[in-house]
Amino acid sequence: MIQSMTGYGKAVCELPNKKISIEIKSLNSKQLDLNTRLPNLYREKEIEVRSLLGKQLSRGKIDLSFYVEAATSDKITKINQQVIANYHAQLKSIATDLGLEQSTDYLKVIMPLPDTVKVELAELDEQEWKAITETLRAAIADIIDFRRREGAALEADIKERIQLIGELLTEVPKYETQRIEKIKTRIRENLEELGQNNKIDENRFEQEIIFYLEKLDVTEEKVRLSNHLEYFMETIDSKEPVGKKLGFITQEIGREINTLGSKANDADLQKIVIRMKDELEKIKEQILNVL
Repeated sequence: MIQSMTGYGKAVCELPNKKISIEIKSLNSKQLDLNTRLPNLYREKEIEVRSLLGKQLSRGKIDLSFYVEAATSDKITKINQQVIANYHAQLKSIATDLGLEQSTDYLKVIMPLPDTVKVELAELDEQEWKAITETLRAAIADIIDFRRREGAALEADIKERIQLIGELLTEVPKYETQRIEKIKTRIRENLEELGQNNKIDENRFEQEIIFYLEKLDVTEEKVRLSNHLEYFMETIDSKEPVGKKLGFITQEIGREINTLGSKANDADLQKIVIRMKDELEKIKEQILNVL
């Protein structure tokens, strides 16, 4: 069963002091295009996260977001005692040299000065990350399930259109015989208009008609188109990602339909070809979203 590249997955991790919601969104893309938005605390694990997403989701424009609701901040604020002590010693020395009162509130003066407070990031707890990884896997499983549901709808629509092209192909033979008669009649009428009808060698005329019709013969195109349609149906049932492969097959189907149209030389056959092209264009649009 095929998968769609469009999808959405979500999972929530409940930790003792925080709640983390992980969301994954996916759109169609020719290649794997990953965009991760991780809190600073988890940045060191970005390569691991991207690797896991790449292996599981294969292709598409993937957006991953972590939303954290925490009771405490991941940033730890510490007072830099050594810096404050140095500031105090210097200010006290200056006050003594200038004969200022010693009752000055030094802390009020010192705390706005640079480097009196330092902010450090909390270290990532490996047990916490293990729980987050399991939640990430759950979110990936959720989006894969979404992709499969979307893929089932795509597959049903695409198969229906491929079958319709096959049905249109079976209508081609009934127009081929009458096409030959139409061509013969048209050529004779043209000769009559030129006043050459009585001068025709019937044997030579038949030979020329056969030669002309050989150039318009669509037997090979019908066989190749039928084979491509059959191969398409076999491929779409594969368990592996087949989006690109199906795209290549539709290109081959399109070539045969175009050749069939160029050789048709008949209004009824052209109508069939146009309907085939219409269905094929709709299939191509759908395949752009197939993984």
